[in-house]
Amino acid sequence: MSGPRLPDGFAVQVDRRVRVLGEGAALLGGSPTRLLRLAPSAQTMLNGGRLEVHDAVSAQLARTLLDATVAHPRPLTGPSHRDVTVVIPVRDNMSGLSRLLLSLRGLRVIVVDDGSATPVLASDFQAVHCDVRILRNARSKGPAAARNLGLRSCDTDFVAFLDSDVVPRRGWLEALLGHFCDPAVALVAPRIVALRPSDSVVARYEAVRSSLDLGLREAPVVPFGTVSYVPSAAIICRRRSLLEVGGFDESLQSGEDVDLCWRLNEAGARLRYEPIAMVAHDHRTELRKWFARKSFYGGSAAPLAIRHPGKTAPLVISGWTLVVWLLAAIGSSLGYLGSVAVAALTGHRIAKSLSSVQTEPIEVAVVAAHGLWSAALQLASAICRHYWPLALIAAVLSRRCRQVVVVAAVLDGVFDWITRNGNADEDETRRVGLLTYILLKRLDDIAYGLGLWGGVVRERHAGALKPQIRT
Repeated sequence: MSGPRLPDGFAVQVDRRVRVLGEGAALLGGSPTRLLRLAPSAQTMLNGGRLEVHDAVSAQLARTLLDATVAHPRPLTGPSHRDVTVVIPVRDNMSGLSRLLLSLRGLRVIVVDDGSATPVLASDFQAVHCDVRILRNARSKGPAAARNLGLRSCDTDFVAFLDSDVVPRRGWLEALLGHFCDPAVALVAPRIVALRPSDSVVARYEAVRSSLDLGLREAPVVPFGTVSYVPSAAIICRRRSLLEVGGFDESLQSGEDVDLCWRLNEAGARLRYEPIAMVAHDHRTELRKWFARKSFYGGSAAPLAIRHPGKTAPLVISGWTLVVWLLAAIGSSLGYLGSVAVAALTGHRIAKSLSSVQTEPIEVAVVAAHGLWSAALQLASAICRHYWPLALIAAVLSRRCRQVVVVAAVLDGVFDWITRNGNADEDETRRVGLLTYILLKRLDDIAYGLGLWGGVVRERHAGALKPQIRT
């Protein structure tokens, strides 16, 4: 784990969900979960889980904690807004574009008209208080090509990409720019929330379960992490880093933002998700358009699997844990007994891996239980979302499989309802009832699965369906 030196005054804070083991000798957590052993000198540097950089040694420890995903940055003041150009790709959305430009007061803006039927003209925006430049593609080349045109046409150190159907909230830019005082950071994204409250049930579902809303918790953006990518509807990037990896892949019809994130990861750059910064999005809430959009997102999985083998796995699970739940799914006394035996063996393996750290048996039990529960949620989600065509066939043919599928659908829906309903502002959005939420969640998963399987057939590549089973 290495990278450019962090500046003095930069601080990191250990994630509150990370378990401190052996009286500070090790940290267990991160995304994906790992065990990080700390030397005695490193233990003394952490004060209440916080570390401030003041020399080369503390800078290296801070970098290690960040790269292990067990700590989050508490950066210094970042670049100025004068160092940023906002690039807006747009096609036939003049009302959204006008609304967005009114929120970008004092900023330098490049609007890329991607073949709108009525061309966008600079004279349309004489009343806005920002420096607007218009570029145009005579025919539509897609959002990736439009963003690349804007990227090549700006000369500031940083470029912000905003879609024409978003509106940034106050303070969004400052909260994102601060992360760039870390010279390794190439991209930062805000949280994307609903633009306006609505009584529509789909709108209320989207307010808490939008594919663009990555939740309340700050996170590094890494494959297989809690945040594995960020949507390009609203991001800020270090311009030089984007040019070095070739910008957005213009051959992708969807998923170009995922591809960009993963190529930046592969190039050694760091990416951050910062939910304190918020950008509001005009969600699709008409049922037919909403369903089609979810399917469109699913269609990106197969092309991404070709470009990034293994990273689109719908399931990343320990082989031992998988055996535990497969035996339990059998439903017989012998199956349950075997499941308990393998679970005990898994706990023994975990205890052995923690043997170098002084841990209590209860700590080992908690770690093992957390791993089993996380695996159950992953399996339930994958059955209902990625593998639902196979699950449907199995349910028709087998009574026991039907029971397993029903349990998975209920478990996934209830847990998701409990966790996601905390994402909305209760003053603005009425909570979606449990049964309605589960129904919409199932439609959401059916749409995504249709897109996923359609993409697999088109590309003749099943990598997006291949699980990762780890030892």
